[in-house]
Amino acid sequence: MDGIVIINKPSGITSRDVVNKISKKLNTKKVGHTGTLDPLAEGVLVVGVNKGTKLVELLTNHEKDYIATVKLGIETDTLDITGTVLKEANVVVDKNKLINTLNTFNKEYEQTVPVYSAVKINGKKLYEYAREGISVELPKRLVKISNIELLDLSDDTFIFKVHVSKGTYIRSLIKDICDELGVIGTMSKLVRIKQGEFSLDDAINIDDNIKITSIDEVLSKYKTIDMDELLEKKISNGLVYEDDSTETYLYFRYDGKPVALYRLEKDSKYHMYQYFK
Repeated sequence: MDGIVIINKPSGITSRDVVNKISKKLNTKKVGHTGTLDPLAEGVLVVGVNKGTKLVELLTNHEKDYIATVKLGIETDTLDITGTVLKEANVVVDKNKLINTLNTFNKEYEQTVPVYSAVKINGKKLYEYAREGISVELPKRLVKISNIELLDLSDDTFIFKVHVSKGTYIRSLIKDICDELGVIGTMSKLVRIKQGEFSLDDAINIDDNIKITSIDEVLSKYKTIDMDELLEKKISNGLVYEDDSTETYLYFRYDGKPVALYRLEKDSKYHMYQYFK
């Protein structure tokens, strides 16, 4: 029982809660998620099971799509509606100005990591510093916003859809947008609608019967090499593989079963990335 489970995480529980529940249902401790969703957030959470946990790093790197709701006129310490309110104000936003501002974020930029996050500084999580009232310099990350569009604007709320790179904090993006607008606002709802090729249409609810997508199904989009016994032995011993392909990854199978995923490295050769046996 190796592969991934695509969960539609509900709001109000942590990503770790989802992992624990799947672990209990399947009676295995080898379970891990591929990209944390905050307790407030809901939507696509891809979870690896048994040997499927070896796909976690690969799948975490995928780009993601979100629909975010912003409550205007409120600023909180956590940058979302669950935090302590720091400021309140009456805010009115012009629709054309909002659209133009959103469009300026179709770019790569250095985004400041929110203080209430699990990013570590000197071995300690940022949210631990925040809870202790200790100020630290917040790190920045280069993130890429590939597409952003306004879906709705009401008196004190706007909703937008966005496609982002790994490591993008939507809470921080919202703060940056509001700063650019010259207003205050906070995230009141967040739905991850897609992670890589996995969408909400593929997801099951946490209390549904578990449906596992096999490693073979997940990796079928990559160039696949069905090996003979001799090559299988060489691959199992960590062979550096040469191929004319320019694909980033090569997927090796033996007897119809996954053996290894190789990645093209700087020496123009393929090296072992994950071994599934």
